Amino acid sequence: MSLAILVFLAMIALAARPVLAAPVPDSFADLAEKVAPAVVNIATTQTIHTQRGVFPDLPPGSPFEEFFKDFLERRGDQGEEQEREATSLGSGFIIDKSGIVVTNNHVIDDAEEIVVKLSNGEEYEATLLGKDKLTDLAVLKIDAKKDLPYIEFGDSDSARVGDWVMAIGNPYGLGGSVTVGIVSARSRQIQMGPYDDFIQTDAAINRGNSGGPLITMDGKVVGINSAIFSPTGGSVGIGFSIPSNQAAPVVADLRANGKVTRGWLGVSLQPMTDETAESLGLDETKGALIASVVDGDPAAKGGVKAGDVILTFDGQDIKDESVLTRVVAGTEIGKPVKVVVWRNGKKKTLTVELVERKDEELLASDGSMKQQPAEPAAETVAGMELSALTDDARSNYGLPEDVNGVLVTDVKNGSDAAKKGIRPGMVITQVGQEGQEGALTPVSLKAKITDMKEKSQKFVLLRVFVQDRYLWIPVQLNED
Repeated sequence: MSLAILVFLAMIALAARPVLAAPVPDSFADLAEKVAPAVVNIATTQTIHTQRGVFPDLPPGSPFEEFFKDFLERRGDQGEEQEREATSLGSGFIIDKSGIVVTNNHVIDDAEEIVVKLSNGEEYEATLLGKDKLTDLAVLKIDAKKDLPYIEFGDSDSARVGDWVMAIGNPYGLGGSVTVGIVSARSRQIQMGPYDDFIQTDAAINRGNSGGPLITMDGKVVGINSAIFSPTGGSVGIGFSIPSNQAAPVVADLRANGKVTRGWLGVSLQPMTDETAESLGLDETKGALIASVVDGDPAAKGGVKAGDVILTFDGQDIKDESVLTRVVAGTEIGKPVKVVVWRNGKKKTLTVELVERKDEELLASDGSMKQQPAEPAAETVAGMELSALTDDARSNYGLPEDVNGVLVTDVKNGSDAAKKGIRPGMVITQVGQEGQEGALTPVSLKAKITDMKEKSQKFVLLRVFVQDRYLWIPVQLNED
């Protein structure tokens, strides 16, 4: 048999060999010994102002009401304000030998004094370098006048579901504690903030673990323990950590500038659904649907329109609206960025330049549309009764002057429109991406929908104004 044949057979044998998972460690002691010295306890103190002598919650006219009133008046402390000190405990970890400590914002928020306790018992008063509520991160500095043990951030993108991880912290103020488990899920959104992208783990995270590190088997920080899901207050095997790749740039900003600089696009977003994707002619349910655009902001200046679906941003695929939010936040301010949107059945490439996000920025209507003449005719279509938007209707439903379109006056029970949440008082401002914002009448809207039904379309995508914001709602076209 020739050498070439032998080499070929050997390659086949190697390719057929199954991929084996890393074995369960005999012990985690070496890892714990390596990283634990860099994990710290954080104690905070703040002054709480309370009222003394406040009445118990008694029914009016209760015979005890006069008793408590007389009792408190005799003591002379009815309604008197008092102060007390409140303390709380949390965890953190050192990321630099000079004494830079990372923890959660909620561990130190509103604290008047922050004390960091090392694993060897040494205590230091800490200075707050910066905090960020949107990602629940904070950076502290202690001056130990010596080099301190520290741990480094790892690559959270490389952490796979099923990988071993170790959580270290100070649960219940008992001192340093180590738990182990696995990464049980990725990209969890738990409604903590606009940048949710948590790593889920079954390594026990209890009260006081907040701010502690989630460690990989190579001793790197893959996450910052931040929250748990628990009906009891203790660990039930569902904990959440901020990914290191999200935390590291935030920590760098806080360390250098005391604040976080984020990009601002100037849009409001809503989730894509299968029905929305089908109504727009998309083969896949992906991308970020633009509900509205702020006039004068980067998106509007770059040509982005309400109803566009952003598919890629600065070369990155946009799976959903949460991905776009995080990508925009991390994009360089003032950098020209290519944005690929889906509009009217095809892709279109636009260019935007982000500005810095300010917390007080709120989405607002541009108010550029003038009110359309009232039309007395009413129509019923797709399970909705529609009428013109008159001044009386604006007054009755509290609708702004700059919102224009067709008023929904009734919705058929059991219709798809009702199931999708359309209610009387909502205003339909646009039909699909091709429609002109605010230019609808009941007759023209019915004509558009009738034309769609004749073309065998299953859904119509309606832009609706409700409770001071705009939404896109796909409605089935099988209703009379």
